[in-house]
Amino acid sequence: MASRTERSAFNSWWWTVDRLMLVTILALMLIGIVLLLAASPAVAERIGIHDMFHFVNRQAILIPPALAIMVGVSFLSPRSIRRLALAVFLVSIMLVVATLLFGAEIKGSRRWIVGIQPSEFLKPAFVILAAWLFSENVKRPDVPGNILAILLLAWSAGLLIMQPDFGQTMLISIVWGALFFMAGLHWFWMVGLGGVGAGGILLAYQFIPHVTARIDRFLSPEGADTFQVDTARDAFLSGGWFGKGPGEGTYKLILPDCHTDFIIAVTGEEFGLLFVMVLVGMFALIVLRGLWHAYRLEDPFCRFATAGLTLLFGLQSTINLMVNLHMVPAKGMTLPFISYGGSSLISVAYGMGMVLALTRRRPRTDMIASAFSFRDRQRGATVAGVGLTS
Repeated sequence: MASRTERSAFNSWWWTVDRLMLVTILALMLIGIVLLLAASPAVAERIGIHDMFHFVNRQAILIPPALAIMVGVSFLSPRSIRRLALAVFLVSIMLVVATLLFGAEIKGSRRWIVGIQPSEFLKPAFVILAAWLFSENVKRPDVPGNILAILLLAWSAGLLIMQPDFGQTMLISIVWGALFFMAGLHWFWMVGLGGVGAGGILLAYQFIPHVTARIDRFLSPEGADTFQVDTARDAFLSGGWFGKGPGEGTYKLILPDCHTDFIIAVTGEEFGLLFVMVLVGMFALIVLRGLWHAYRLEDPFCRFATAGLTLLFGLQSTINLMVNLHMVPAKGMTLPFISYGGSSLISVAYGMGMVLALTRRRPRTDMIASAFSFRDRQRGATVAGVGLTS
């Protein structure tokens, strides 16, 4: 065990990071491999892949780099996190544009290029930049942070809609709205933005057949193709409280996306509802710890960024679980750290690494220095690190 008195970068990190959150994340990564081992062989066999453990092996290979990214990012300072997020965002935007131009069309959408789903990396970087702009507006009202944040949302959401990827668009829009509210937006504007969002959903329902079909299947399942959600529900019912046992599930043999969007249904059948509730508790623990840290943080950027990234993680998890229970229309959204998907795994690891970094306990002298820096900026002094170059 590392000693508190020993001076090293690792010791400084170990005694300041949220170890409970870190251990929970590591446990989810390991559980994800076990659940893929139960769910993915049936998919590999069904689609004609010779290696039954193809998906498990590919996911297992990505666990070490994902873990390295998460731990490495958790060492960064808030300033370094902002700079890295700006770089990740710009690269992601360029890849999204390249995907629209050159990506292969899969199920009516263009989301992939060279085996990467750029929108996954766009999400956490977008949250950091939005939190940055809102925090600058709070600290310096003369900075048009809110206007720039609106332009940031319009830019990002516009590109995602062109793919089209309405699930990710809705996700970043909700998180953006929560950050805007935290930054002091009046209830009147919140209602107005909510109306704009509702209007966007209605327009999508009216003019985009893909969205129309999914909402109609959810609202009027009679006579519609609801095979996946019905099969997922039957899998939960078949497993009961304690499950049939690892490898004993049968619904995974006919459930198309049982290794990605519907992996929790396979979990329910083979491991039981009690185990699913434990998993839900682990996700809830991460979300609650993140929001608790955000509440206690004094720096506006750290508070907004932590809350935004935590909401991003929690909302994505909640939407995936609700789709499996047929509580919302079907969305192509993975369960963080559990579902198969390299882009999703690396992206979530990057996002949670930033949460671990922003929530690290820092010396009181750092907070005092931050307070003096804020006071100097109010007086009009030129301080390094202000604005988009900080």
